[in-house]
Amino acid sequence: MAVLSSSGAWRAAPLPPWARQAAWTAAPWLLPVLLLALWHAGASQGWISPQVLPPPAYVWETLRDLAVNGDLWLNTAASLRRVLAGFAAGSLLGLLLGVAMGLSRRLEAYLLPTFNALVQIPVLAWLPFVLLLVGIGEALKIILIAKAALVPVTLNTLQGFRQASPALREVGRVYGYTRRQEVLEIVLPLATPTLFTGLRLGFTKAWLSLVVVELVASSEGLGYLIVYGRQLFQLDLVMAAVIVVGAIGYAIDRALDWTETKLIRGPAAQAAGAPR
Repeated sequence: MAVLSSSGAWRAAPLPPWARQAAWTAAPWLLPVLLLALWHAGASQGWISPQVLPPPAYVWETLRDLAVNGDLWLNTAASLRRVLAGFAAGSLLGLLLGVAMGLSRRLEAYLLPTFNALVQIPVLAWLPFVLLLVGIGEALKIILIAKAALVPVTLNTLQGFRQASPALREVGRVYGYTRRQEVLEIVLPLATPTLFTGLRLGFTKAWLSLVVVELVASSEGLGYLIVYGRQLFQLDLVMAAVIVVGAIGYAIDRALDWTETKLIRGPAAQAAGAPR
């Protein structure tokens, strides 16, 4: 609706708060809805062969059949077990390594150049070496997923522990803080937001690596479903598995973001807005 301004020009009336909130809520869904509409239109109008891009209805039917016969839950559970085990191992090792380098400049000088060189090697390039060491079982997948999570967690932990300014640490020494107190009460609180960022990035890398590993060497899991559908040229099965992979990855990323908001950003914002 347009209104007449004091200068005589017509301008758009400001939206009420509820309308602005609704617009912000709906904005992230506009592009997915548009893509789904294009997909449906392309399939129904015959722009693309159904053998190349199956209609959304076919994919939905396949997804429902997978859920009914239990294959979806079986393969999703296998993927989640792998990614959680690999993410936990890689994150723990990354936190320990990042903290060690963050607290010791000498150790950082010894380890960081080699670490930066090794992390440039893609996960799949490690596959033949790890395969020779542990075989093609679950250990192979967990090790490669852990390697993917290790890199961002280590680097963000190191960066977080380097954020504490020397002036703050000097103040702690003036007040008689021990080394342990300095780390726990000065360095760690400042590093915590960066640590959470590293964990989120680590999970993203672990989830992507999980699918890649299952595409190469697996007999169950969501990546296996994608390979199985491709081999049988059942692209509706491929699309259904891809949708599940994206939905689970997005849901877990949102859960980590919510946790970070509640544990870190919320208290920090309240502290910043508190009266002095």
